[in-house]
Amino acid sequence: MSDAAESHLASAYGRLLTLVADSPHVDVFLDQVVRVAAEVVTPAVACGLTVRRDGGAFTVASSGDLAARGDEIQYGADEGPCLEALRRGRVVEVVDLREDTRWCRYREHALRLGVVSSLSLPMTVDGETVGALNLYATQPAAFTDTARRHAVAFTDQGAAALTVILRQADHALLHQQLTDAMTSRSVIDQALGVLMGQQRCTATEAFSLLRQASQHRNRKLRDVAAEIIKQVSGESPQPAPGFAVPRQHL
Repeated sequence: MSDAAESHLASAYGRLLTLVADSPHVDVFLDQVVRVAAEVVTPAVACGLTVRRDGGAFTVASSGDLAARGDEIQYGADEGPCLEALRRGRVVEVVDLREDTRWCRYREHALRLGVVSSLSLPMTVDGETVGALNLYATQPAAFTDTARRHAVAFTDQGAAALTVILRQADHALLHQQLTDAMTSRSVIDQALGVLMGQQRCTATEAFSLLRQASQHRNRKLRDVAAEIIKQVSGESPQPAPGFAVPRQHL
């Protein structure tokens, strides 16, 4: 690994430590983790974080629309690399999805979305796989040996940081914070759909519009999304289902 690569990874570790100190809420921490991961593993177009929920799986944070939609395709198909990583607790790489036949129901829709290669890494807390970090790329063989090492190292550090946060959190508070993370994701997804319909734009363009509105108004992304939904429907967004960490594999 080059000195520049080592410096970049060390900087990412430092940012993780800062996140632990400055992120009292789990959802804030998770949101920043996926964004740093997408920067550290440079071939990745987007990164998502999947966690267990009531015997299933749910994306609690994503750095972009490609990751959010890529994850959702897997949940709908009940198969795919991130679910494989979550269920088996091992790294799963897709070098070229056009030639990979492991998950037929997932493959067709993911290719249509633009996903060509991916890297999914389990996140383990206290010996239990509680989530998976999913990196998506739009080109084949995007993840070199160096990129894979960066991804594994960053995921290990991210899991260690998450362990610290979880141990510090009261169980009831943790349950609420994880539920809040899922609610935020659901509200944002609903607002993206509204913007796509109103502006006749792609999901990526809608996400950019939503982020610009958030920054311009100096308000949280979720709050701006909720306002959009209420303006259209006349009602506040519906809350997401509660979060529970199962003790058995999916």
